[in-house]
Amino acid sequence: MGEHYAVAIVGSGPGGMSAGGRAAERGLSHILLEKTDHLSDTIYKYQKGKHVMATPNVLPLRSNMDFEEGKRETILGTWDRQTAEQKVNVRFRAEVTAIKGQKGAFELTINGSEKITADNVVLGIGLQGNLRKMGVPGEDWERVQYQLDDPDEYSDETIIVIGAGDAAIENAVALAKQNRVIIVNRGSEFARAKQGNLNLILDAIEKGLVDCMYSSAPTKMEPGQMTLKTAEGQAVVKCDRVIARLGAIPPRKFVESCGIVFPSADASALPQVSGKYESNVPGLYIIGALGGYPLIKQAMNQGYEVIEFILGNDIEPADEPLLKAKFEGLGDTSVADWLALIQRNVPILAGLTTLQLREFMIDSFVRAPRPGEVVFQRNDYSSTFFSIVKGSVEIQINPNNPREVVKLGRGEFFGEMGLIAGRRRTATVVAGEGCILVETPRRSMIKLIASVDAVKREMDRVALMRQIQTFIAPGISTTALAEVVASAKLQHFEAGEVLFNEGDVADSVHLIRIGSVTVSQRIAGRDIVVSYVPAGNYVGEMALITKGTRTATVRAAIATETVRLDGEAFTKLMDRAPDLKMDMENRFQDRIMQNVARQNRPEAGSIIQFLIEQGVGEATDVLLIDESLCVRCDNCEKACAETHGGISRLNREAGPTFSSIHVPTSCRHCEHPHCMTDCPADAIHRAPNGEVFIDDKCIGCSNCERNCPYGVIHMAYKAPKKPGLWSWLFFGRGNGPGEDPAAAHAHHEGAKTAVKCDMCKGIEGGATCVRACPTGAAIRVSPEKFFSVANLGS
Repeated sequence: MGEHYAVAIVGSGPGGMSAGGRAAERGLSHILLEKTDHLSDTIYKYQKGKHVMATPNVLPLRSNMDFEEGKRETILGTWDRQTAEQKVNVRFRAEVTAIKGQKGAFELTINGSEKITADNVVLGIGLQGNLRKMGVPGEDWERVQYQLDDPDEYSDETIIVIGAGDAAIENAVALAKQNRVIIVNRGSEFARAKQGNLNLILDAIEKGLVDCMYSSAPTKMEPGQMTLKTAEGQAVVKCDRVIARLGAIPPRKFVESCGIVFPSADASALPQVSGKYESNVPGLYIIGALGGYPLIKQAMNQGYEVIEFILGNDIEPADEPLLKAKFEGLGDTSVADWLALIQRNVPILAGLTTLQLREFMIDSFVRAPRPGEVVFQRNDYSSTFFSIVKGSVEIQINPNNPREVVKLGRGEFFGEMGLIAGRRRTATVVAGEGCILVETPRRSMIKLIASVDAVKREMDRVALMRQIQTFIAPGISTTALAEVVASAKLQHFEAGEVLFNEGDVADSVHLIRIGSVTVSQRIAGRDIVVSYVPAGNYVGEMALITKGTRTATVRAAIATETVRLDGEAFTKLMDRAPDLKMDMENRFQDRIMQNVARQNRPEAGSIIQFLIEQGVGEATDVLLIDESLCVRCDNCEKACAETHGGISRLNREAGPTFSSIHVPTSCRHCEHPHCMTDCPADAIHRAPNGEVFIDDKCIGCSNCERNCPYGVIHMAYKAPKKPGLWSWLFFGRGNGPGEDPAAAHAHHEGAKTAVKCDMCKGIEGGATCVRACPTGAAIRVSPEKFFSVANLGS
């Protein structure tokens, strides 16, 4: 038998390396076993020059090794140097092929034959040694690869990058410098990406540097071409190379051979560990990505802490103070007990490992509203997600009768419709007795849904049922809806894509889950828009009622997701539910009358189409000017400037015009605001009434200015005090419309910060640009009111 150690650490990634450093510092007999010839193989395989982030920023680093964000090469160099300086007992080219035994008497087999023993074992092997493959015929083509070291090795090629995470994004953007790159995203957004990378890929797609195929997946690989299943059907894409960055799955066979139990048969399931990182095998510990903490800083903290636990020191995890603050004021229950309670009481979170749940809770908030306290109001603009840990809430489903409620209890969740669609809340929610809620920001919840299959399945199951009940079949029981829900499929459409064409055979109803659509008919040889339909409504029922063909073409106005309901199942439901059928037929008659009226005003449809082409389809509130009434007095700009410290947030002259409708450069207050996606200071918010505004925490990084696709945010110095509005109106003092902001702020103080329209938030009477207009030419509208706007041009 070979050498014996107090602890054997398997894997020299950030967690294992940090554990080795702590063991060396504490004088603990140890060995760090690494199967390659270098430390931290996962980071070693990052592409050259990659900028490595040190998130989460709020979490302190606890390790004998240094780590801060920077280039891959710098970080690896630091770790090599410090590992040597601290005399960590590292053994390279030592692959552990088996672990047997128990606490105090573990036997490890190295490279298939050599044996060593240890009192304790720390598994820090991560997941990257078990990369997820495409799983399609032809995937063994020699030009399919699952890692990318140096993007500069390739030039003048057409390269398909598959994946939606950070690695895929970074590879795609780096390769695009000298290649044609197509990134294939199985989903409808880049939900798992860090904010900086999300910005990077969206900017590259917008500028045409990278082509993106959303809601697409490979089905077959052949030399020189890939076949994909897309939302529109099969597509064949020519390529010279494929980089598949599909993540990794736990090396289950090896881990289970060590005696470790997985909680489910899910391929993505991770082993459950205690608060001290101990598995079900006493003395065998799991840290890092295999335990559910893939971030470098978290893994390093665990490496430090696990050695202290092995030494018998009951130290708090580095994130403990952050989590204690979350539960402050809710009694003396420990963080561990609160987390256990949440997992017991909330089924949607039950599949998370303890470590995943800790990470989730750092991003979330714990609320204990009083009985009767409003959690959110109907028509509020907010998109957080709520899980009920204790007590209950009441959902007021009828705005005219607050006593007509649906009660949700412990373990259920709500708020998913605002999270999904980005539109106003559809009901008021009031807290019941003993209510404790976990409130999670949209982006954190989207990340969890994308990372844990069990969460996505449960979310989709409940959300589909609720959306169908809320928007199509209120009052119909879940039992009666079972067949329709079973037929439901989520479908994604890019802006301009067709859901169905006029003349098609009717086979489905589409409930619009995210985005909006236009309905058009062929009149006098051209397509005329006759209707605009936002999220929360449905299309396609008319042809099912008449048992005829489609009478109109429906297109996505912006990127849109629908719930497609099978036509046969839907028809059966109407036959079984007379009240629903009558309601459908009444709406059908109303739509026929509306469409006939609109057919007589084809110019109105042209205006609506123009507004959609300007991106107004994703707006929640937009400023429009009727140029037939506008007298060019610029009172709108002047009033805006006076209201906002001398800096106007709109440009009346800029922007396109169709007929008499002008779209000036002013914030649209988008459903999912682009400006909010990467604000490091968290200075951009959405108020309950829908206003997207920037607070005083702005640090002037200009990320929001770059991210806004409509050019309505600009950086400006704080302006000197200006004369009052009467001075503007009578004497024209101050900076005129269109004047150079640099000249306007020659006597500035401090640094530039971001400015944009905030809809005059908090000012009585509403937007001053509208109130200052002497002729009524300026109006603010939501997309749902497009047809009233179109009347201006008629």
